[in-house]
Amino acid sequence: MVPNWQTLVSILLLTHLVNAQSPKKPLRVGIVSLVHDHVNGIMNKAFKQKGQTDIEIVGIAEPNRELAEKLAKRFGFSLDLVYPTVAEMLDKTKPEAVTDFGRIVDHKKTVEACAPRGIHVMVEKPLATSFADAKQMEALAKKHNIQLLTNYETTWYGSNHKAYAIANTDKSIGDIRKIVVHDGHEGPKEIGVSNEFLEWLTDPVTNGAGALFDFGCYGANLSTWLMHNQRPTSVLAVTQQIKPNIYPKVDDEATIILTYPKTQTIIQGSWNWPFGRKDMEVYGQTGYAITIDGSRMRVRLKGEKSEQATEAPQSDAPAADPFAYLARLIHGETKPDELTSLKNNMIVVEILDAARQSAKTGKKVELK
Repeated sequence: MVPNWQTLVSILLLTHLVNAQSPKKPLRVGIVSLVHDHVNGIMNKAFKQKGQTDIEIVGIAEPNRELAEKLAKRFGFSLDLVYPTVAEMLDKTKPEAVTDFGRIVDHKKTVEACAPRGIHVMVEKPLATSFADAKQMEALAKKHNIQLLTNYETTWYGSNHKAYAIANTDKSIGDIRKIVVHDGHEGPKEIGVSNEFLEWLTDPVTNGAGALFDFGCYGANLSTWLMHNQRPTSVLAVTQQIKPNIYPKVDDEATIILTYPKTQTIIQGSWNWPFGRKDMEVYGQTGYAITIDGSRMRVRLKGEKSEQATEAPQSDAPAADPFAYLARLIHGETKPDELTSLKNNMIVVEILDAARQSAKTGKKVELK
């Protein structure tokens, strides 16, 4: 018996309703290394946040058993998830994506392991310790068609996205003339980071530099975004070692000046601020937008006699957190965000590499 059209319509509507109500599957995520304190964010989300369906941690690669045991006790996950090598974790748990919380110098090894297996990668900022490494990572990502993302805390600030909209989408302040970005804190040891984190963060080989890379990357990322992925024409950097007794191997104070044809960016990354800060100033021909933190801002537009305090909702950012965004991106539910994109972060590493060279030689580096 052939069903009539009314029956067919009812079946289609019922199927749509069932599909709409079916819970989406969380993204299968593997964690590479636990030596970066930012790993606490994904641990809290995966093992402490009740009802979250964005991600599922299926495996952890960490050779330091004592460290794995410490975090397992803190967050309540089974040590059965922990594998001694990245390759074994990938082959036995088959994640769709990995998040890398290891040393910056090891990001390339993670991509070398994941890309041929078709596994997407999100690393903590910055992408790499050298432009040469970044180019090899980019080639692997393109060859194997994977997403290679760089996670910055400031990507998830509604204020940054509102500042971008004021400057670029609404064009409310005219052409951008100057960008000033301040990032940093009192110092990693002073704020009490873990010993595992402090060890590699203060090593020029494993981190690339000190505050220059640790916090200079934020300003390079934001400036590149605001300038529509335009590479600066030159990079000039000055670094200092104000606390050599605490940080004998690396800089703890860094200023980078980026020159564009009609714009200048000043990036101030420091382990010497009296308080932690991540804020930005964007000046145009006719006004400005200044971010104070993730939501609060000060804005003054043409014709206004004084600046106005305003707030940007978190919803102005692409997602509530990087891991929700990663799940939506891999599942095809959102478009790539420019701040995490490979295109942007290749320019970021080029800037940082040039800044390191400039600080060492005392000369401006021209980008050809």
